[in-house]
Amino acid sequence: MPHSRPPRPQLPTPRVEPYTGPAGGWDALRRSWQALRDEHITALGSKTLLRANQPTGFDCPGCAWPDKNPHSTFEFCENGVKAVAAEATAKRIDRRFFAEHAVSSLLERDDLWLEAQGRLTEPMVYEPASDRYQPIDWEDAFALIAAELRRLDSPNQALFYTSGRTSNEAAFLYQLMVREFGTNNLPDCSNMCHEPSGVAMTEQIGSGKGSVVLDDFAHAEAIFVFGQNPGTNHPRMLGELRAAAKRGCRVVVFNPLRERGLERFADPQSAVEMLSGGSTPIASHYFQPRIGGDLAVALGMAKWLVEQGALDREFIAAHTEGFEALSDSLAALNWQAIEQQAGLPRSDIETAARILAGSQASILCWGMGITQHRRSVATIQSLINLLLLRGQFGKPGAGACPVRGHSNVQGDRTMGIYEKPSAAFLDALNAEFGFAPPREHGFDVVGAIDALLQGKAQILFAMGGNFAAATPDSQRCHAALRRCRLTVQVSTKLNRSHLVHGEQALILPCLGRTEIDLQAQGPQAVTVEDSMSMVHLSAGMNRPASEQLKSEPAIVVGLAQALLPNSRVPWSELLADYDRIRDRISKVVPGFENFNLRVHRPGGFHLDHPCRQRRFPTASGKAKLYVHDLLDVQGVQGGGERLGRFTLMTVRSHDQYNTTVYGLDDRYRGVNGERRVCFIHPDDRQALGFGAGQRIDIASHWHDGERWVRDFLLVDYDLPRGCLASYFPETNPLVPLDSVAERAGTPASKSIPVSLHARSA
Repeated sequence: MPHSRPPRPQLPTPRVEPYTGPAGGWDALRRSWQALRDEHITALGSKTLLRANQPTGFDCPGCAWPDKNPHSTFEFCENGVKAVAAEATAKRIDRRFFAEHAVSSLLERDDLWLEAQGRLTEPMVYEPASDRYQPIDWEDAFALIAAELRRLDSPNQALFYTSGRTSNEAAFLYQLMVREFGTNNLPDCSNMCHEPSGVAMTEQIGSGKGSVVLDDFAHAEAIFVFGQNPGTNHPRMLGELRAAAKRGCRVVVFNPLRERGLERFADPQSAVEMLSGGSTPIASHYFQPRIGGDLAVALGMAKWLVEQGALDREFIAAHTEGFEALSDSLAALNWQAIEQQAGLPRSDIETAARILAGSQASILCWGMGITQHRRSVATIQSLINLLLLRGQFGKPGAGACPVRGHSNVQGDRTMGIYEKPSAAFLDALNAEFGFAPPREHGFDVVGAIDALLQGKAQILFAMGGNFAAATPDSQRCHAALRRCRLTVQVSTKLNRSHLVHGEQALILPCLGRTEIDLQAQGPQAVTVEDSMSMVHLSAGMNRPASEQLKSEPAIVVGLAQALLPNSRVPWSELLADYDRIRDRISKVVPGFENFNLRVHRPGGFHLDHPCRQRRFPTASGKAKLYVHDLLDVQGVQGGGERLGRFTLMTVRSHDQYNTTVYGLDDRYRGVNGERRVCFIHPDDRQALGFGAGQRIDIASHWHDGERWVRDFLLVDYDLPRGCLASYFPETNPLVPLDSVAERAGTPASKSIPVSLHARSA
């Protein structure tokens, strides 16, 4: 491939036109084929995809949706194809690329251009005099990092971030090294997405994980989907929703935006639908609450259930506590206040409650549309209340289903990537490895940024991810990163975090999921845990993009050996054969006994969830019915034409995954060739005197002043009045560091108070 790349050509004029087709279908196949062509891997990519999410293949580097068992031949979706194509690309970035591009010039490029340059091929170190990255040997890189870490006054001045893509084996070794070094500063991407789910459910039912398995979707009588867009974020979920809808299961959706994937889906694996041009309706009921109105919806549904006596009283008596307090609280709630804050009429809320009451097997799903609000923990606990009131735990087709994003984000937490480890976990580490782990809690993501700004931390080591782009309050976050003495990024592709760096900076290129991981004892497989607690093997099949790439476990071991010369951990032996890592995991992490024996069986194994047996490992041994109120009025004031203020939520486009941008189109929302978009109800746009397609600036309003993003295209869309939506990371600058979920710390990126302004010169 050529190493000199011209600037991106002038982009076509953005085009906005309603999309009339279903989700999936021929358009999904065409976009999948385009992704393989763009990366110059039509043959290799097609062959690779046949091993995606297969028992003897690799786990897709995209979402954490579980695999079917038995597996089908095609266990991938359109956005999975994009992720695999991006990783298996024929494009390469080597030392010649960095010699031609100063970091200051790369900063001017957009995220799509950075992603499109290809795979990183060798370790690089930043040279301030030339403003360029230059090659560095692996051993020199490890020595530099170790020297800087040892220079710190305290291990707590170092931050060790983790992306959800990291395997169980890499995550376990990583936290082991970090804790032997002496800190619990292990912020991770969970801090920015489903942290409220873990906090809420651990308090309430004794486990922070979802209680359903994939087979439950085949037995559910009703499936409730709150704040989630599976058509873009978890497309394989549409197959389960389609099958459920076809057999008569009611799919009840609560989402401020009309999302095509929740309306109609044409399964590319269905010959009948593909050849006939047909599709399957998904949602039996589609309700559009105000942004942040889900708490009021949940309270209203619970109020109706209690008033109508539509309760599983035997379950409540045997397995819950707090019913009387909840009942009294719900009786005191005013329906007018519920309707105002939900943004829905009482009749809609009662309809949803009636469906729940009539279902003997109900699953309740939610995504980041629920977790990224100030009162997200309260909302999730109010949703779980609904399941508890109806006895929807411990039976087929029922339970809680937080749908997590990145493919091993749940497994990383299971392996100990957590800034607040339990005493039991630390005791197990001590017993197995013979050192005393630190007990002081560390920083989460928001706390880590604040620590950098205050000078309490000086080094950031990132095991994957794109910290600079993913985090809120972009201006302050970037200032924090530039204050670092050293930033280190373990990555497969070029991204914003390589360009917003500390005084010293390193890029450490690693293997991808699709690539063969060859160690001393031969090719290795890693393991991952999906969103429903299934643990299975993942083994790549392709030659590495470069001979200089190291696996994530190898990078951890290389640094550990340089940093901890007196360690009693047999780092080299563990790296030589990943079965040895799993043997150690089995002695430390509950639920992983006989890890190697169970995971080498086709399909892996399921981690026991106590709630499936109606066991609730809380202090009392019972699930708790939580009382929450309606004090939060932010974002429910009404149409923007009255107050001039709106509530904005950040969303993904269909051509992105997290911060990775694959293209400039958002097919299902009808946007082509543009990412700086603000979706608005047409009546609000007209009331403000703006024209369709007008360019505007957006200001967010907080206790410490305003934050601005500029030059956004107004697009009419079907969402409640007073509500707006726009893509991240473009709108991340609008969210201050201290706007977070109560008791969970997740950035409140789905509830941003903003105003719109005519584009300034």
